[in-house]
Amino acid sequence: MALDLDFVRSQFPAFSSPVLSTHAFFENAGGSYPCIQVVERLTRFYRDRKVQPYGPYPGAQAGGAEMDEARTRLAAMMGVSRQEVSFGPSTSANTYVLAQAVRKWLAGTDGAVVVTNQDHEANSGVWRRLADEGIEVREWQIDRGTGSLDPQALAGLLADGKVKLVCFPHCSNVIAEINDVAAICSMARAAGARTVVDGVSYAPHGFPDIPALGCDVYLFSAYKTYGPHQGIMVIREDFGFELPGQAHFFNHGVLYKRHTPAGPDHAQVAACAGMADYIDALAARHGITGEAAARNRGVHDLMRAQEVAVIQPLLDYLGQRNDLRLLGPRDAARRAPTVAVELDRPAEPVSEELGRHGIACWAGDFYAVRPLQALGIDLDKGVLRMSAVHYTSAEEVGRLIAALDRVL
Repeated sequence: MALDLDFVRSQFPAFSSPVLSTHAFFENAGGSYPCIQVVERLTRFYRDRKVQPYGPYPGAQAGGAEMDEARTRLAAMMGVSRQEVSFGPSTSANTYVLAQAVRKWLAGTDGAVVVTNQDHEANSGVWRRLADEGIEVREWQIDRGTGSLDPQALAGLLADGKVKLVCFPHCSNVIAEINDVAAICSMARAAGARTVVDGVSYAPHGFPDIPALGCDVYLFSAYKTYGPHQGIMVIREDFGFELPGQAHFFNHGVLYKRHTPAGPDHAQVAACAGMADYIDALAARHGITGEAAARNRGVHDLMRAQEVAVIQPLLDYLGQRNDLRLLGPRDAARRAPTVAVELDRPAEPVSEELGRHGIACWAGDFYAVRPLQALGIDLDKGVLRMSAVHYTSAEEVGRLIAALDRVL
């Protein structure tokens, strides 16, 4: 079954916007377009529910109910309990709070933490700073030629049994190779370690099936998964209660409040239910039935199949050029459709020129300083990044290739 792209694009107001529709959009890794269901829920909340939620009057009751709906439905999609889903201002903020809990959890022990140099800095820097507290931090390093993470190298880091936490990305935001999360989590669990997965760069390509992945924490950003500007953290119950609480002491008994020190953005949380609306709309359109997690898995597979088919011609085109370096696998099935290239000159002026040719993308380091340094890339030049999602069309990829032909 093929994804009904016309139906998909009809769900996004951006494609009829006189401002946004002028360019083919390839900056999705920086933030996707919001779906209409999210836009409508957010608008309704600000119009009819923008009061303190859960109070004993209609607007407050409706607002609280929509916040609860978002948590309940997203949890069901991802195969976890509703209390295992926490909202925060961003993934960077959620990871920072989580790291403060881990700092206390490991204080006074000989426990070690593993990080990678494949990550966005949000899932690297906060863990590395634990070394300032005397906690050992070990680096799982990428292959300097391919950017890949070798599981055998992780096995060596786990061998002495001291590692208590392994932090790694589902996929990098510049290398884009999809890591075998389930296998890595299984390896860590066998060595007595918990796992924290940065899913920011993968979740836009299909919401995760958390039980299948087997991780203890999974983090992603709603504004990259067709929603509002929120960070979403799934933390499994046993680990969440094992970690010291980071919120008001009287909230420590409620898992989704336990590691959320600031009050939630009520409107943004409520609007996240629109992401579940969208997944359900796609499922209904394509005849995908069953409970929420099954519908989510079916939609995930549709999204990925569309992305693989659409982005492979771009990878083939870039792979044939000898004036640039394509980061990550050349096989679209092994990677997210986030395509970064090292050029023989600074990348940002190239992205500006592409903008003049009707292509919206950007250049720089994208907070992926460590992987770019490990790959020997000059940070002053940066990389050109072109990122697609399931609503990207083959025609848009063709326009991108034609524009690159003119600009490079």
